[in-house]
Amino acid sequence: MLCLAAGSLVAAGRAAEPAVSLLDQNVLLVRAGRLVENFPEAMRAAAPTNRLAGTVLDLRFADAAATNAADYFSRQKSPLVILVNSQTRGAAAALVSQLRGATAAIVIGSTNPPGPISPDIAVAVSAHDEKEFQDNPFFKVSAAPASALSRTNNLLALVDHTSEAELVRKRIKDGEGDGEITTPRAEPPQPVIADPALARAVDLLKALAVLRQSRG
Repeated sequence: MLCLAAGSLVAAGRAAEPAVSLLDQNVLLVRAGRLVENFPEAMRAAAPTNRLAGTVLDLRFADAAATNAADYFSRQKSPLVILVNSQTRGAAAALVSQLRGATAAIVIGSTNPPGPISPDIAVAVSAHDEKEFQDNPFFKVSAAPASALSRTNNLLALVDHTSEAELVRKRIKDGEGDGEITTPRAEPPQPVIADPALARAVDLLKALAVLRQSRG
């Protein structure tokens, strides 16, 4: 049975390990290794009310998958990104192949060591850090070597973390405001996703959502 707790769907008895969670308010993260068999019904019953940019299905370190997972995800209208690594095997690897064909899902994953699945977008991350990211995508890698992430995969440096309040103050300083703009209350900073595979997946889904909006 799945239950809704602290904004996430979790397997009963495993509240510390969310099976489904919401990232950046509109990206659904599904950790397949923590899902029970009847998750499609539970997810539909507790679906977020806001419009989703897409779903990230994390199949890293997974060798099994719910038998009805392929049918569930193939029915979803929002884009799907799948995370894999060298430990994605068995039924989980078969699920990746099914969803690639049925939904044109984009596969992101590490290739060191290479696994049975060739990702569409490869990221460089150590096996140790990858396991840490499974439990905490905001895990800060200490003393990471320069080779840990390639420049093309390190998206964190490209993210603009300027707050809305700072943008308003800049507009007034540059003479763009009318002097009557009230500085909005600063919101607490949001944690930055350190997991390179998950960060790239979220950025990709958000970019696709913006593209869909621009096309009407």
